[in-house]
Amino acid sequence: MPAVLTTTDLAKPKHQGKVRDIYDLGDALLLVATDRISAFDIVLPGGVPERGVVLNELSRFWFEKSTHIVPNHFIAMAGEGEKLSRYFAEIPHETARRAMLVHKAEPIMVECVVRGYLSGSAWSEYQKRGTIGGEPAPSGLRDSDRLEGPLFTPTTKATVGHDEAITITRMKEMVGEDLTKELERLTIGLYSFAHEFALTRDIIIADTKFEFGMIDGEITLIDEALTPDSSRFWSASDYEPGRAQDSLDKQFVRDWLSANGWNKEPPPPDLPESVLERTASRYKDVYQRLTGHPLP
Repeated sequence: MPAVLTTTDLAKPKHQGKVRDIYDLGDALLLVATDRISAFDIVLPGGVPERGVVLNELSRFWFEKSTHIVPNHFIAMAGEGEKLSRYFAEIPHETARRAMLVHKAEPIMVECVVRGYLSGSAWSEYQKRGTIGGEPAPSGLRDSDRLEGPLFTPTTKATVGHDEAITITRMKEMVGEDLTKELERLTIGLYSFAHEFALTRDIIIADTKFEFGMIDGEITLIDEALTPDSSRFWSASDYEPGRAQDSLDKQFVRDWLSANGWNKEPPPPDLPESVLERTASRYKDVYQRLTGHPLP
């Protein structure tokens, strides 16, 4: 039987992740994308205004757009439709804007990262060892160069602490060879589809990550999809390889933290209001450019 959620219940999530609160509704889950923001796997003080709304709405946009590639766990937005009435006696408006109803899934405990361009930790690795994801890479690549083809570079999915990069060989040992190959295929397929679409909106998706689970024995896309939290977005018209690009995503926050000397260990520093507001502006800009309309 479904559970009926009240305002009081919303103060007690079953699970609280870095940025999402999860409520068990019996035969489904309610995922609430909060305005909390994390960097280097640590939740930062304060929140980015309407960040959760962007993550929620943009995930819905991509879930609905990519069902021809892989099924996903999305059922309905918390603020829309009759499907929610059986679960909620009441739900505050601002919570509903940040929440979606999803099917339950058994998570596959790896994060499926795909890179179309050389940036971030992959650029750092390449500079040090000439490899990307632990595999040899062509010589002479520059910061932000587009790669010959999308590269699958999985990581662990840490419940606490930092995710860690793993080789595809290690992933096969963890989840099996057949599942690894299928997740690589789906990850690259999703990325390639989204990358080509985003280019029509003057956005480059440099890299992103997906999470998958199993529902009734079928691989299913879960969590979020192609948001400024899980992806690296650049302006296509400003793209210039050979240098770091101006980010339209959470990288802006990471760059500020690094420039101010944080060692990436708790406790994190407070983010100035100006950084929070500029981050919010970038999130909303990406949303509007990709979807073609302003944030609801």
